Amino acid sequence: MTDQNNIQHPTSGIQHPASNTQYHKKLNIYFTAGVPELEDTTEILKIIQSSGAEMVEIGMPYSDPVADGPVIQKAHELALKNGMTIAKLFEQLKSVKAEIKIPIILMGYINPVLSFGFENFCRECAESGVSGLIIPDLPPIEFEKNYRPILEKHHLNFSFLVTPETSDERIRYLDSLSSGFLYAVSSSSTTGSSVKEIDNEKYLRNLSDLKLKNPVMIGFGIQSKDDFRKVTEYSDGGIIGTAFVKILLEKENWKENATNFIQSIVN
Repeated sequence: MTDQNNIQHPTSGIQHPASNTQYHKKLNIYFTAGVPELEDTTEILKIIQSSGAEMVEIGMPYSDPVADGPVIQKAHELALKNGMTIAKLFEQLKSVKAEIKIPIILMGYINPVLSFGFENFCRECAESGVSGLIIPDLPPIEFEKNYRPILEKHHLNFSFLVTPETSDERIRYLDSLSSGFLYAVSSSSTTGSSVKEIDNEKYLRNLSDLKLKNPVMIGFGIQSKDDFRKVTEYSDGGIIGTAFVKILLEKENWKENATNFIQSIVN
């Protein structure tokens, strides 16, 4: 079983920006399991940890990833072609459970999880060292009524997503349901859109002013250190996905390039 403190507080040790502007910004790296090759998942986990990221978000491949842009959609297609499954992912995670100390979050869609069996899935998460879940298409009402008790039973966090269009009332509601962190989407577009095309400051300042229960991690569109600094001025950390997945899809020298990319953000 994963350490209880890591499960309940994967972003512990940071302060909210409203109370201290000199706090540490957390970097969460996303990648799709089973890319570039089926058995590369464990190597990528080790690279992300050793390069300085403090969280990792693993995408569970799905045939219809509606919230994702073309790059991550391509990664999902390749992973499925490579033979990646939820069962295979759990097998891989268990093989490096003793080595990976940073929190692992699984991100995916509800249909494959329900096909696996929700409680069975949560049990496997706990046994594989997973800290929490992000399932964008799980309705909050359904979560609250049917699934939160199962997650709590297996000591798993769950993060909901908010966007610039989400009302303050709903942000507070989703924050009350979330644990670990609240996922703040930089825009209402799919993954991979540029943060330079939108004005994040008003949105992020508002999230900070709401004095939310959870740390706020912002994702969608972070492609460089400058992007990371921009979006974390008023948030607790950032999530980088598309820019990292591009490196894996290019395949050539991906291990070295992945290491250099993460270090360019954190150093």
